[in-house]
Amino acid sequence: MLKRLLCLALLLAAGHASAAGVTLSGIVLLQDGDSTKALIDLSGPASYKSFTLKAPDRAVLDIDGAQLAPQFALPPANGIVLSVRQGKTPTGVRLVFDLVQGAELATRLDDAAGKPRLALELRGKGAVLAAAPAKTEPAPAVIQAPVPAKTAPSVASTPAKPAAGAPASANVPGRSNIGYALMDDEIVQIDIDSSGDKPTTTVKPAGNKPVPPLPSQKPSIHPTPAQAQAALPKKAKTVNDVLGPSARKLVIAIDAGHGGKDPGALGGSGLREKDVTLRVAKELAALVNADPGMRAVLIRDDDTFVPLQERYQRARRAQADLFVSIHADAALNNAASGSSVFVLSTKGASSQAARWLADKENAADLVGGVSLDDKDKNLSAVLLDLSQSATMRMSEDAAEKVLGSLKDLGKAHKKQVEHANFVVLRSPDVPSMLVETGFITNPDEERKLGDPEHRKRLAYAIAQGLRNYFVEQPLPGTYYARKGEVSGAGVTAAGPGIIP
Repeated sequence: MLKRLLCLALLLAAGHASAAGVTLSGIVLLQDGDSTKALIDLSGPASYKSFTLKAPDRAVLDIDGAQLAPQFALPPANGIVLSVRQGKTPTGVRLVFDLVQGAELATRLDDAAGKPRLALELRGKGAVLAAAPAKTEPAPAVIQAPVPAKTAPSVASTPAKPAAGAPASANVPGRSNIGYALMDDEIVQIDIDSSGDKPTTTVKPAGNKPVPPLPSQKPSIHPTPAQAQAALPKKAKTVNDVLGPSARKLVIAIDAGHGGKDPGALGGSGLREKDVTLRVAKELAALVNADPGMRAVLIRDDDTFVPLQERYQRARRAQADLFVSIHADAALNNAASGSSVFVLSTKGASSQAARWLADKENAADLVGGVSLDDKDKNLSAVLLDLSQSATMRMSEDAAEKVLGSLKDLGKAHKKQVEHANFVVLRSPDVPSMLVETGFITNPDEERKLGDPEHRKRLAYAIAQGLRNYFVEQPLPGTYYARKGEVSGAGVTAAGPGIIP
């Protein structure tokens, strides 16, 4: 009896482990000649299906029993992929690849450094395809072909298994093997009858449209020069081919808080805020520059002191579209934890903690012997009008997107965007936000802020929030606005539901 109970417990444990599914830890887009490859890192083997859709052109990948890792971030456009979106299906995760044009789809499960990796390859129409190895034996009876989206999603099919003992490519006597192929963009049915001495092939339409007869003679193997030129494959279009060089890149000013003689807050083990902010800022700048629609400007790129007002003035001189100031939070209570996002408020802080933090950060100028008291007379009047301006609205909207991405990474200190009168956010015409990456005074979060991998995840989350904002609310004349025009209706950030 005890032995049976033990076996039952093992079976239940195995079932639970299977239900846990696979985790998607990362994705990257690579352009390889005329094909674009998506490489997806998995925690284990996965069951998946892929298909393409039309109007607009998309490739869809469904992975059963899957979930996304906290650090999972969608990649920027590359090759023929305009953008990648994520969503949920009743059984797992769906990734949607918005394409510049229709493409042939192929998938395979590889092994990269001992871990499974799902490779999805998209080859644009007219792209040069890799030549298949020559075969000396007859072709298999069952022909694999994609099903166009107007008929059904083109799910990759599995060849039928031959009879036991027969070679994989042999016809089985006494049977009619049926396959489907794509001819002149129409589905036709191919019957191969091997019941006689010689196999016979019959081609008939799978639908109602008639199919022209097969040619009675073999095509010439010596085409004319004009025919040869017409038969040459055309290079697949890329995102830049479609959008053109006129699409302006967004300028993102990234400010690493503190620096030089101002160390910022200190952690219990001696970690300095100025070091954390500079490293996160550089990670974020690299991600922004990797995005075809954005360009980063670092307010400081080394351990130097920059006065607060000079920080947003540098952003204005760079004609920045958005200003992001990176900081690490501090509190008298070392149990305080979580990230926060702030925007400017001229009507009082949203909380006592926000008021205290603003006073602390604004005092940084006194470290360098600079007072702002005599420089804010004219600016104060401007800021009163900004409370209802488009700049303030843009700051709020963008900050909400960034906070949403940070929540995916871990617990946020506050559920909503906070407001405080930070000097560094006082640019009258550049939307601005201040990101507190975590509490350096919390021992656990200090350890995370000192971890390069965690800082990369923070940068990914901030970059993803910025990208989501500009995709949903693209500025006229920018890359994201042009991309929205090309794709027909813009691509919105993925929500919790199933996405087409």
